Amino acid sequence: MKKKLITVLMAGVLAASFAGCSGRELSNEYVTVDQYKGIEVAQVLPEDITDDDIDSEIQLRLQMSVKEETITDRPAQDGDMVDIDFTGTIDGEEFSGGSAEGYVLQLGSGSMIGATDDYKGFEEQIVGHNTGDEFDIQVQFPEDYSLNPDMSGVVADFHIVLNEIYTSEVPELTDEWVQENSDESETVDEYKDEIRDYCVDQLLATEMQDAFLAHVEAKAYPDGEVEAQIEDGEEYYNQYAASAGLDLDTFIVNYMGMTREDFDAQMKESAQNVVKMKEAVKLLADELDLEPSEEEYQEGMARYAAMAGTTDVEAYTESVGEDLLKDVIRQDAVMQYLVDQCVQVEQDSTEEDTGSDSSTSDDSSTSGDGSTSDDSSSEDGSAEDTGSENSGE
Repeated sequence: MKKKLITVLMAGVLAASFAGCSGRELSNEYVTVDQYKGIEVAQVLPEDITDDDIDSEIQLRLQMSVKEETITDRPAQDGDMVDIDFTGTIDGEEFSGGSAEGYVLQLGSGSMIGATDDYKGFEEQIVGHNTGDEFDIQVQFPEDYSLNPDMSGVVADFHIVLNEIYTSEVPELTDEWVQENSDESETVDEYKDEIRDYCVDQLLATEMQDAFLAHVEAKAYPDGEVEAQIEDGEEYYNQYAASAGLDLDTFIVNYMGMTREDFDAQMKESAQNVVKMKEAVKLLADELDLEPSEEEYQEGMARYAAMAGTTDVEAYTESVGEDLLKDVIRQDAVMQYLVDQCVQVEQDSTEEDTGSDSSTSDDSSTSGDGSTSDDSSSEDGSAEDTGSENSGE
């Protein structure tokens, strides 16, 4: 369920020189890529990026440089981070989504079941305990528990093991922090401009995924790859359904609003696209020397761990899978390359208002570095979901 999904910026000057060129066709035993330079995507301007976008990216980067300190000389208190194992039971029987190991929780965050008139909340019953303690608590699900109405008002027991207590201090955004963490900026204001440019590229990279996939033809699929993707997808939805106390078929009909046949067809198409993209990315990475360095892989893993809300990169990598993370980071690098080679197509204001497809304006297109060219060319279960269940949100 955590599989959820930035890298180095390519030289902007190359984008201008390649704009309008389609690049030679690339092919291997699985895919053919008929174009990778000059792919058209809808233009993204700096003003399309909001202050909230910039703030969110900055907070993520600050989170990546968080300072943690293990606490051994006092009990847990509000504001602390704790690593716990827990097992939930109702009338002595374990229930789906009610158990986890190595679950990281900030006490006082309100992310687990809160207090009711008769029972204390999940988090407040951990406060006062020390590292290594094992203890039992009782909580009551909210009366209007929307995720699973059958659990509304139900009293549950949890056996808790407190593995670790630590504090987590996120640094402040200052000129000094910027100077230590940026190769381009010296001040906070300069850094915000740098992040705005980065966000533009990230938005373009998102647009580029569908645009690039349209230029990839699948000739064959590696043995078992599509089936493995379908299996992973079904496992994801099975766990999500189980967290709501439902079987998958009921969840598909009631929550997703589709038949099982439609679900299976969409899962197959999605799986094929994932594998096709993966093979196309590997092809470009090999042919164009875009494979990230080990340092870039480590930076990417740290970033995705921070996006998942953890600084334990090793544990996060193990839970998600190193190979999967490397696939995603490699794809990020290739998408950035494609963005640097792309042709940004200006959207006509009238068509944009009516929701029509984008088109060129004044017969000119914008390349990845912002220059113009007149020669235009044609992407967890029990632990994560238990946290949600226990929130009462």
